[in-house]
This record gives sequence, C-alpha cells and structure tokens, in this order.
Amino acid sequence: MSSMNFIRVASACPVTQIADIDFNLKSIKGCIDEAAGKKAKLIVFPELSLTSYTCADLFLQQLLLDETNRGLEALCAYSVDKDMLIAAGAPLNLRTRIYNCAYIIFEGKILGIIPKSYIPNYEEFYEQRWFASGKDVINEKVDLPFQKDIPFGVNLLFQSGKTVFGFEICEDLWSVVPPSSYLSLSGANIIGNLSASPEVVSKSDYRRQLVESQSARCMASYIFAGTGVYESTTDVVFDGDLLISENGHILQANERFQRENEVITAITDVERLNLQRMKNTSFRAAATIVPWEVQKIAFSFKSEDYGAFDRNVPRYPFVPADETQRARRCREIFNIQTAALAKRIEHTGLKKAVIGISGGLDSTLALLVIVKTMEKLKLSRENMITVTMPGFGTTDRTYNNAVTLCRKLGADFREINIAAASLQHFKDIGHDPEIHDVTYENAQARERTQILMDIANKEGGLVIGTGDLSEVALGWSTYNGDHMSMYAVNSSVPKTLVRYLVGYVAQDETFSAISKILTDILDTPVTPELLPKDGEGKLVQKTEDIIGPYDLHDFFLYYFVRSEFTPERILFLAKNAFQDTYDEKTIRKWLKVFIKRFFTQQFKRSAIPDGPKVGTVSLSPRGDWRMPSDAAYHLWLKQL
Repeated sequence: MSSMNFIRVASACPVTQIADIDFNLKSIKGCIDEAAGKKAKLIVFPELSLTSYTCADLFLQQLLLDETNRGLEALCAYSVDKDMLIAAGAPLNLRTRIYNCAYIIFEGKILGIIPKSYIPNYEEFYEQRWFASGKDVINEKVDLPFQKDIPFGVNLLFQSGKTVFGFEICEDLWSVVPPSSYLSLSGANIIGNLSASPEVVSKSDYRRQLVESQSARCMASYIFAGTGVYESTTDVVFDGDLLISENGHILQANERFQRENEVITAITDVERLNLQRMKNTSFRAAATIVPWEVQKIAFSFKSEDYGAFDRNVPRYPFVPADETQRARRCREIFNIQTAALAKRIEHTGLKKAVIGISGGLDSTLALLVIVKTMEKLKLSRENMITVTMPGFGTTDRTYNNAVTLCRKLGADFREINIAAASLQHFKDIGHDPEIHDVTYENAQARERTQILMDIANKEGGLVIGTGDLSEVALGWSTYNGDHMSMYAVNSSVPKTLVRYLVGYVAQDETFSAISKILTDILDTPVTPELLPKDGEGKLVQKTEDIIGPYDLHDFFLYYFVRSEFTPERILFLAKNAFQDTYDEKTIRKWLKVFIKRFFTQQFKRSAIPDGPKVGTVSLSPRGDWRMPSDAAYHLWLKQL
C-alpha cells in the first residue's frame, strides 16, 4: 500500500556544550539515529545547534567559525545513508558578515542554506551584535571548504514528490509577517523552525499559540525545535520546547526542561493539507503578495515508509475528546441554534413554534432549542405547540417520554393519533396496510408533516424541523415528509454530536426538572417507529440495523466532505480509528452504503429548508455543498 502522502517528521533537542562542536555533533548524530529508527523523513534541530546558541562574542572568533565548517562536513558525511532531510543550525561567515542559518542536508550534501530574517535586539536579545539579517538574501550561492555553489537565501524550498519543505528561524515566527507565510503561499506544506527561545513565565503558552495559529494560517505542518537547558544560564534559561503542529492542532509536544537528548515524532498528513489549500480560495488569492520568486530544490526520498501508523485518528471527528472542550463546544452550538431560531422568529413576526415530538433525540434537541429561544425572546412557553403523533410503531417508552417532556416544559401539548388517517390514505391510494413497504412508512411521515404544517397555518407559527446532519447526508428522511419544515435547527448537527448536546443540556442548562427524562431519551435506540411493534409491544425497526452505525457514517461524512478524501483513504483511516469495534469487512460494507446513499439522495438536499451552520461541515445547497442530483457514484465505489 502507498504512503498516501503521510510522512513522519521529527523535532529534536540535543544535549549541547557551548562552543564544543565535537560534543554537539555527537549529540546531533544520536538524535538522527533515533529519528531514523522511527522512520522520520525530516528532523529539525534548534537554532545554532552545532555551536550552541549562547556563544555570544565567541561567534566572532574565526576558530569557532572554521570548526563549524568542519562540523558541517562531518554531519554531511554522516547523513549519506540516512534517507532523511536534516535541518541543523549553525553560523555562516560570508563576506565579513555572519548569518544565523539553517543548513538543509540530505544524503551527504547541503541542499541549501536559509538565513534568519529577523534579528532580535531587545530585552534579553542581543543578536545584532553578531549576526546580520538575511531577509533580503535571494538566489545567492555560497562556497564552503567542502562544497561549492550551495543555494543561499530566504526563498528556498525543498521538494520531494508532493511534500515541500520550508524553513525559518526563531524570531521569524514572532514577526508581523513571518517568512513561513510566504513560503507556504509558494508551496511549502511543511515548515521547520530552528529556535532558541528563552523561557519566562507563560511564554511557552504564547509560543504554542503562535505555532498552532501559524500552522492554521499557512495550512501547513509546523515543526518547532527549541534549544534546551544545557545553554548558558548566565541570565536566561532555555527549556527545549518541541512542538509538531498541523493546520492549527498540536500533534505532538514534549515535556520541557529535559536533560537528555530528546526526539519527538509525528505523522503529518500532506495530502489533507494540499486538499484544504485547493478548496480555500483565499489561500490561493494571497499568493500574489509573495515578494520574491521561490527557488525549489528537488530531491527524492528512497522510501515512503513512515513506520507504524501511530497518528491519532479520532473515531468521533465531530466530537471533542476532552470533556471540558466538549462542553464548551456544546454550549457554543446550542447558542448558535438558539440565536438562529430567534432571528427567524423575529423576522417573520410569528410568535409560535410548532414541532412534532417523538420521544427521540433529534426532536428533543430541537425542542430544547425552542425553549431557550422563547426565554431569550421573553415569550411564554405556551407559544411552543408540541404535537406527538403516535402511529403503528410508537412504543410506550417513546410516547411516555414525549408526553412527560412536553408537559413538564409547560408547552402547549397536543396528541393526534395518525393511525386512522393513515389507514384512510392507504384505502384512497389502494395500498394494502399489511404490506409494510416504503409506501407504508412514508405515508405516515407525510401525514405527520401535513398535520404540523396545517397547525402552523392555523396558529400563526413556524414548523421547526428536527432532522440532523447525518440524516441529511444519508437522505434518511421522507421527501416532503420529515424532510421538510419552515426552519431546521439541527440541519448541520451530526447524530454523534446530538447525543452530547442533549446530555449537555440535561446537565448544564436550566432544565433540572426534565434531566431524568432526557437521560432516558439518551438511552433510547434510534428509530423512525414506522413499522408495527412485535407481539410484546417492542421495537422491530432500528435505524442503525438498516443503514448502518451512525458513528461510522459520521466518520465517513467528515472525511468525505470536510477533507475531500478518497474512499480508499477513508477506509484506511476508519480501520485505524475503529480497529477495536468493527472489522474491515464491516467498515467496507457501510462505506459502500454511505457512498451510494450520499450520491443518490442529493435531490433531497437540493430542496432542504433553511437552517444554521454550526460546524465545519454543512450540506446546504445554498452554502457549503453543491452537487448535481444525478452525479454517478461508480468512480468512488471502484476503490472499494
């Protein structure tokens, strides 16, 4: 199997001694060996790692500069068989100027040298005493004693296949417009930062924010390597901060203040970064601001092997794993839904909301949004017209929960049994009610929608839709039945997140009187309740038995729409995320179902009602997703 454009990268902090090239070189080699054992293809070392950062006026000593060249030659010789791009920091003496540089080494040669652009000279920094700025160095060549015509400049990129590497040094990231911004716009999807960032209270938090935000802004992987505690502590201390970030998220970080060689690695997803850039028109448009023409230096890795796939693939990509973050996310979504509905009610001038309550998760969430909206608009809860419409498949559990919920919330509660009307409709269209086919099911769904719409007309209210994003993606609704409403508050909330939202409301919002009911609703199987119960009055129709597990479908949806991944790639990731839950045969089966339904049910999405976008994935035909209703799915199925 191909690498799928995953690549393992490393950030390293070697033990160093000030101005001791041999000692530092030995530590650097040790880190390279460790990274090679983990199959890393890039290793980023700290700023001036070959000499150490705190040499101060010793940088002006010719002996140290000459010894640096010897160390670089030895490092090149050591790299010959490593199949790894090495970014090491060292000074460069050129035409009576000394530059603080990143040396990019591969298979025995220096591919290029990048000078530091911004030389800090404030507070504890005094670098302009020794180093010249390289921000205007473009397309130059450098001769070293052991290699001639080495590319030198801030505009260098290094490319192997679809992976393009760019580099900057420490303070460059702190500048108003970091060089990495230009490098990313010129094609770099992996940025290395060779750094020496002295530690003061809370600086590590700010540094982490910078790395995260720059990787997000550049839609890149950002590898930060900071020098460690072995530097001079005359006035400051360094902590050896190592960070690997991707598109706004930290993939790996170390425990700072270590006293041994330290190497962290992570698998970064180059394909995903490239696809996100393709989709983002603002990123493409910004390419015109790059002040120089980039120089790309081509090289080729011998192998695409990234070792064991230890990249974290969350099985619930819509649901934060961290409990605090999840609660914050739920609160934010609930507020978005509430604000959206409040705006629609104010705009229409209608004071009432009409909703069908089944005792299931989706209608419960929509009802809770209505309750909060009525509070915000200072309207009576009696303006909530809640209608339960039992039919042939309604169970006692869902019915009782629906009734109790509406009454405890103080809503205008109405019960309308649809059995007789459905039987009359079957008779009118000549359908045998003993045949429990799609006609049998959809007729009930449309009857319920008709009732809600007519009540809304009669009462001067809005019908609030309850269908969620997962149902929209799979087309799991009856066209012009539950598919339709006057405003759909759940339309971009995936099923796996609905459960947590209801749980959040039960625990953290002001609904203590109904928390017990909400908890029971959370434990109720997902079902449309359109088929008759069995002889014991129990459920015979469970949605996930028919269309597949929602945890899988939400996973497929996220990576198909948000990341634009191929079925082959989605299958690979799902096998890793669900390895303890589903086997490959099961995942493949439901992925095929997802693809078929996603394509064939687009006609329903082309006619869905308005509803608020709450997350990164929305299928509104007016917003995020535009797709022909008659597009063929065969190309996608071929990969499975």
